[in-house]
Amino acid sequence: MANFTVSGFMLMGFSAKPEQEILLASLFLVLYMVALTGNILIITATSMDSSLHSPMYFFLKHLSFLDLCYISVTVPRALCNSFMHGGYISFGECIVQCFAFTLCASAEVSMLTVMSYDRYMAICLPLRYEIIMDVNKCAHGVLGVWISGLISGVMQTAATFSMHFCGSQIHQFFCDIPQLLKLSCSKEYVSEIGIIAFLSFMSFLCIIFIVLSYAQIFSTVLRMPSAESRAKAFSTCLPHLAVVILFISTSAFEFLKPPSDSPSTLDIFLTIMYTVVPPTLNPMIYSLRNKAIKVALRTVFQRRNIDLSC
Repeated sequence: MANFTVSGFMLMGFSAKPEQEILLASLFLVLYMVALTGNILIITATSMDSSLHSPMYFFLKHLSFLDLCYISVTVPRALCNSFMHGGYISFGECIVQCFAFTLCASAEVSMLTVMSYDRYMAICLPLRYEIIMDVNKCAHGVLGVWISGLISGVMQTAATFSMHFCGSQIHQFFCDIPQLLKLSCSKEYVSEIGIIAFLSFMSFLCIIFIVLSYAQIFSTVLRMPSAESRAKAFSTCLPHLAVVILFISTSAFEFLKPPSDSPSTLDIFLTIMYTVVPPTLNPMIYSLRNKAIKVALRTVFQRRNIDLSC
């Protein structure tokens, strides 16, 4: 993966105007703090409350940890560049950032797929749920999520940085692979496109699996005789479905938008939609729709207040 064309890249950031750059960076800082707070609260609640020690909350805890990693790959460095009025990133740092971002994005898709399978088993096969979704299966599921992300990260990063680059200006706030492809000197990106097509196909299979799982779930829920049972089933499924739709729809923006040679505000906006928005909104979606998490958080804070008073 050696490359001698450039020694580093210049990240152009959120805006070419310093005043807008500081304003947008301040907004990003607020969103980042909201994402950190929300995801840490969910991790804390699902770890400390014994009533939440079930497969669904086990996966939710790991999704929150994954979201923390996902948003931390890009935003802190972008904030530092904006407030310090810099933008240079070395070649090695760019490789690490691309690898970590691809790993987290791929792992996010896999985690959402595993969580849809968990909801399918819980609602469509409730009598076998505890037998099938035992501790070992859950641990293997999370391990598989990270392994799939690791493989995707290695493949994508190796294909991208095996190319030679004839430019150094990246019109994004992080080392975005589509922007790096624009800097390629020749048609070396053919192998890269093959990797992207393969990973996109695997993501498409995950999406099809999620759609089929929820088709079965809704079919089962609508046949439930009790309105209370239907409401309980929907309360556990709708937050996950909202997160799936949010992540997939925002990610699709990056692949469906028409390519442009000149940078635009739309490019930055679409990138924000799939890098910053999902990790920020995921905790809100789960906490606002899930009574168990709200009760657990209330218990954690009450216990904290008692400890401080003592």
